[in-house]
Amino acid sequence: MSVEQQAGDRLSADDLRDAWILFTPDDRRLGFEQLQRPEAEDFFLSLPARDQEELVLALPPDQRRSWVRLLPPDDAADLVQAAPPEEREGLLALLDDATRREVTALLAYAEDDAGGLMNPRYARVRPDATVDEAISYLRRQARERTEVIYYAYVLDDAQRLLGVASFRDLFAAAPDKRVREVMHGDVVSVREDMDQEEVSRVFAERDLPAIPVVDAEGRMKGIVTVDDIVDVVEEEATEDFHKHGGVEVLGAPYLEMGFGAMVKKRGGWLAALFLGEMLTATAMAFFEEEIAKAVVLAVFLPLIISSGGNSGSQASTLVIRAMALGEVRLRDWWRVAGREVMTGVALGLILAVIGFVRILVWQKIGHVYGEHYLRVATTVSLSLVGVVSFGTLTGSMLPFLLRRVGLDPASASAPFVATLVDVTGLVIYFAVGSVILSGTLL
Repeated sequence: MSVEQQAGDRLSADDLRDAWILFTPDDRRLGFEQLQRPEAEDFFLSLPARDQEELVLALPPDQRRSWVRLLPPDDAADLVQAAPPEEREGLLALLDDATRREVTALLAYAEDDAGGLMNPRYARVRPDATVDEAISYLRRQARERTEVIYYAYVLDDAQRLLGVASFRDLFAAAPDKRVREVMHGDVVSVREDMDQEEVSRVFAERDLPAIPVVDAEGRMKGIVTVDDIVDVVEEEATEDFHKHGGVEVLGAPYLEMGFGAMVKKRGGWLAALFLGEMLTATAMAFFEEEIAKAVVLAVFLPLIISSGGNSGSQASTLVIRAMALGEVRLRDWWRVAGREVMTGVALGLILAVIGFVRILVWQKIGHVYGEHYLRVATTVSLSLVGVVSFGTLTGSMLPFLLRRVGLDPASASAPFVATLVDVTGLVIYFAVGSVILSGTLL
């Protein structure tokens, strides 16, 4: 049911939020226009930048200014960045002069750098001001232009960050004390060119509501707040999930992706993986004679290669996540390799025992594996140990290799690891079989 069909019943913000993803742009605009102004403001501020941009551009030109000016500079910059290039100048023109300068400065930063996340409006005080003067000045800043105040940042005349003062410390101090006597000099800060994933890691380690952003000379440029980092964490996790699943990053909600765009995002990786799997077919052709002599070996092919792929996917997932959390660094590759080799052997032995018992049971029930079933069981078991160990080692080392050459470790997708291990799994399987079954089935 469209918004026009519901014209008799005014939509609430909750109703509109629930139906938002299902509505067309026109329905979204109509539903938004039904909200009372205070409710509409809260709803608008809760939307992601892409939806804010689409909604603003769907509104009549004479209504756009008040909504764009509702946003703080960092959010306004996100909205402008989400807009088509031909619309950006028009959106910037809707801002007041001071905010336009701030937004333009923010747009000069890369979108995924700390500078692109920060809010240039923050509470600042002089080190030589008295506590009473600082409190009065902070009160005036809060009324005039600072939307978010967590701490008062102490800056010198060159805008270099000297320290930070909490409001608790200011209110507890004697009125005639100087700010420099109250402030804390050991300030946690981030560089303006720091990647947003690194910034999110600093937040996780320090558990702070806001962190100042400085340039190479220590001059303060703005603050990144924890609510900005929540969006970053969600975005980074989504990108990693897509990459690890063998899909190009969508960059938009799933249901809003067009059919052609969806095929394009998935088709490239799928074609690459298909070409990789052709190597598996080539390897099988190379062992065609062995398969013809011992058809029973072909029965266990899916079992062998899938086990190696699964173990490799497990290892790559664990290492990629450990890298993302900062638990593992490049220099730790040898420790991870040793750990994963032992883990791979242990896991391979577990599967080998299961496979061996399975063959014995089926042989006893139906005599399906012939008189050399013990050799077949041994071949399968030893192959499982080798393939799972190799898959585990490969899956754990591939993220290190990608990071070493400057690529995203998340690109070590589960399908890619499985494809790589499939080919080597075939070689290991038939190499073991040619040794154990020589003189009998081969």
